[in-house]
Formats: sequence, C-alpha cells, structure tokens
Amino acid sequence: MATLEQRLTDMLEASVVALGFELWGVEFIRAGKHSTLRVYIDGEDGVTVENCAEVSHQVGAIMDVEDPIAEEYYLEVSSPGLDRPLFKVTQFEKYVGQEVAVTLRMATNNRRKFKGVIKAVQGDMITLMVDGKDDVLAFTNIQKANIVPNFG
Repeated sequence: MATLEQRLTDMLEASVVALGFELWGVEFIRAGKHSTLRVYIDGEDGVTVENCAEVSHQVGAIMDVEDPIAEEYYLEVSSPGLDRPLFKVTQFEKYVGQEVAVTLRMATNNRRKFKGVIKAVQGDMITLMVDGKDDVLAFTNIQKANIVPNFG
C-alpha cells in the first residue's frame, strides 16, 4: 500500500508540473494538533516566493476538494534548499559525487545514520563512500536523506 506521501505526490504532481515546476517531494509531519504538509518544488531557474504562493494556492484548492488528510494541518510550499531532501532514486543519481546524510528505517551494519559521498546508484541500491569504504544501502530502507551543502 502506498504511503500518504506517495498518494499526495501522485495527486499533486500533474498540477505542479502544469504550473512549470518539478514536484521535488512531499512530507507530512505529524506533531500533535499542528501537523504540517510540506511540498517542495524546483524549477530550472530556481523558485521565488511568488512561485511558492502560486503553487500553494493550487495545492490548497486540490487538497480542499480531494480532502486526503482528515486532521488539521499547515500547508508549506518551498524550494528544497541547499540541504535538499532526496525523495526518489533519480534524485540520488543526479547527485552522484555529493555528500549526503542518510537515516535508515532499519540498521545496516549496526548503523542507522550514515554520512558519505554518493558513489553509485544501481537500480534501487545506493552506494555511499563512508570513511573510506563503500556501504550499499537499499533505497526502500532509507527513511530520510539530505544533501550536505559544501560551503568550501
């Protein structure tokens, strides 16, 4: 069964693309009475505040009609930023050679947290170079992954 985030992505993607943006990813963060739906968009020339407002208006209308989330929530639309989260295997492919921080659902080699450089992507297997050695992680086991910005 698809996750809530996957169902929301499927529901919103065509509308975001029609507005000229890529739907980078969707997160639903439950936090008591103040849950948040985060929608990340990207564009060839970046994303402005006006772009986010336009997409927010469209997404809000879709969410009001489809009503896929029973509880109250805040809607946030933004660029994924420099420390962008990675939601899809294709996003890992795009950032081969970049450093990422990864948290796994279930431990691999007695670890759940990894920080290393994306070395390769084959199918749904991600190879990270961590402390000079390769760790191969299944994409399906990745709970969260973010690019580590390089300011050097």
